[in-house]
Order: sequence, then C-alpha cells, then structure tokens
Amino acid sequence: MKEFFKVTDLDDALALRYSFNRMGKETIPVQAATGRVLAEDIVADVNLPDFPRAIMDGFAIRAASTFGASDGNPAYINVPRTVAMGEIPSFSIGPGEAAKISTGGMLPKDADSVVMVEHTDAIDETTIEVYKSVAPGQNMVAVGEDIQKDQTVLSCGQRLRPQETGLLAAFGRQSILVFKQPVIGILSTGDEIVPVDTVPSIGKIRDINSYTLAGQVLQTGGIPLHLGIVKDDYDNLLEMCQKGLDQTDMLLVSGGSSVGVRDYTVEVLSAIPDADLLLHGISISPGKPTILARAGNKAFWGLPGHVVSAMVVFHAVVQPFIDHVSGLESALHRRYACPARLSRSVASSLGRVDYVRVKLVGENDTYTAEPILGKSGLINTMLRADGLVKIDKNTEGLDAGAQVNVLLFMS
Repeated sequence: MKEFFKVTDLDDALALRYSFNRMGKETIPVQAATGRVLAEDIVADVNLPDFPRAIMDGFAIRAASTFGASDGNPAYINVPRTVAMGEIPSFSIGPGEAAKISTGGMLPKDADSVVMVEHTDAIDETTIEVYKSVAPGQNMVAVGEDIQKDQTVLSCGQRLRPQETGLLAAFGRQSILVFKQPVIGILSTGDEIVPVDTVPSIGKIRDINSYTLAGQVLQTGGIPLHLGIVKDDYDNLLEMCQKGLDQTDMLLVSGGSSVGVRDYTVEVLSAIPDADLLLHGISISPGKPTILARAGNKAFWGLPGHVVSAMVVFHAVVQPFIDHVSGLESALHRRYACPARLSRSVASSLGRVDYVRVKLVGENDTYTAEPILGKSGLINTMLRADGLVKIDKNTEGLDAGAQVNVLLFMS
C-alpha cells in the first residue's frame, strides 16, 4: 500500500477514471433503452423516410404550377384524384394538376411540393384556386431527408433519450446492445449516524448521505445498493467494505475521509487484497480530504461526511468515474450548463478548484447566479441551489457581474 500525503490536482484525479475498465454489455428491448448507454454504432439500413411524404393537409402539386399565384391572381388547378393514406399512388402529376393528400401521405410521381389546404378554395369537385405559390420541396419531406441510408445515426457510448429510442423504433429495432449499469455500493460510517427510522438522541444524526448519494447514483444511471451503517471500528469497517466490494462495481464510503475515520479507511485498504491507494486528498473545496483507491478493478471512494461536501464531490469527481465505467464517451456526454452573471463577488484561494453553490434568477431572458454561502453540513444550501459555479485553481475569486457557467443539478 502506497501512502499519499500530497493533495492531487483535480484534473489529475479525473484522469484516473480512464484506468478503470468499462462495464460489460447486454442486449435489452428497445422499450427499456431510454437512459441506457449504447454499446454499438447504429447505421441506417434504409432511407428515412423511404418515400416522399406530405407534412401538411392539402394538394400534391408541381411547384411550377403555382408560380405567381396570389389573392388577386389565383392559379386554377385541376384535381382529378385523391391519395388515400397508406396508398402507393399509381399516377403522376402533370402541369396544372394536383392530387388531394393528407399529412403523411405519399406524393405521386412528379409532384414536388404540397399546397396547404388553407391557401386554396374549391371551385367545383375537380377544380381549386391556389392563392399562394409554393417552392419545390415545400410542405413535404423528400426520400432520405431525415436520415440517409448507410448514415451512422447513433454512436457507441451515447446515452439514449426518448428521441433516440424513437429513432431505433423507426428502423424496426426491437432490441439493442447497451452497457450494463454499474451497481454502486453506499456505506455510511460514524458512531453518530443512526438509521432514518430512529429518533436520534443528543449527539446523533440520521443517515442523510445514503439517500442523497443514492439519488445522485440513480440520476447518473447507476444502480445504488444501500449497505447500511458501520461504526468507527476497524474490524467492522473492513468486513463491510469487503462485502460491499464483492457485491458492487464501485464503493462509496460516506464519512470515510473524515479525520480519524480516514485512518481506518487507509488501514482497511491495506488489508484488502489487490487494493492500491490512488489519492489521499483532491485540490477542491469542499471535499479536499477525498480518498480514491483501486480494489481489483473497482473504484473505492472515501467521501466527506458532511452532506454538502459529499454531494459536491460526487457531482464534480465521482460522477465522471461512473460515466466512464458506464460506457459514456466524453465527447457524446451532455453535462448541462447555464450561462449567467454573478450577483456578487466570490472569494477563492489559489491552488484549488472551488465549487460555489448558486441559485439562478431569470430576468429578461438572462440569468443571474446568486451565491449561496453556508457551511458544508447545511443541506438547506443544496435545497436552494440550482447548480455549481466552478472557480479555477488559478483564479483568485470572481467579481460581481462576471460571466459564469452554472453546472446544473439534474432535476
């Protein structure tokens, strides 16, 4: 076991995630794919659509037949036929002709646009007046205009949203290859921690971190596994950590980086086969005393006990590790940020990255980020916050009015 006494730079800490293997793969029904990470490239095997399709109710027509049409000088068009929904038209459209068509209908041969029904008047059963000209391609979708055959439409390492699963359905996919979801164990430590169904006596507090961390794991796409509470005792901690590592793909020990307990954590890691301490402190605030080790190929985290610190460390550091092992490609991953201006100046210390909780206030299509200052044990500061502002290690604070990007919490 290698001991570390030097705080690790945040970027160096984040780079360690690439040394961990990704999860295995499994095939699941497309109906269950939303939120999962794709483990294969998807290449279109057909054009989408594979026929020219109307996107408005109206008349399929040659655009040239409407050129110059206006309220005062309408074009008179012969409408001898109607395209039924689901029908493959067996006829073509000539100059001065049109066919009645509904949204989604297939355009006949030689029709290159659709005149909206609102821009026409019926003269008799087979003749209409057109009061507005259309351009070729207007009010219709051409073959392959949405997706072209042989186009790579989805990439391995992409998290699937409802729109991606809809696209898979459009190509007739019933199942899809995805990365397995990592099981993330959560173990709370501390003599003062009691279960949530217990009324805490003086000096005791309920186990909050198990629930906040489990919620963050769920939002990140992992599967949280509550491992319970362990007292500040080496033997108990070793036993529970070994069980946790056997049952999970990553272990979070809440309170495992606090003074005193972190000594137990380092001792426990020394006793776990194939465990290697990777860092013992990260240059961030809050959350400096965070511990990261490798046990086999599993990440073992010692997180701060204060709820705010634990949540910020998860958001800034642990989540990227879970994203990586879950198969997410960084270039394809969306972490949402909102541009805003600081409402007041915020101090920071050189040499560390500070994460400041902020509330967003919108006005005139712009946002102001209001810093929420408070101690790291106060969960109300997270309740009021919409996200975090990252202050770089080489920046000595930010002035009021500074342009910032707010790293949004998931809702």
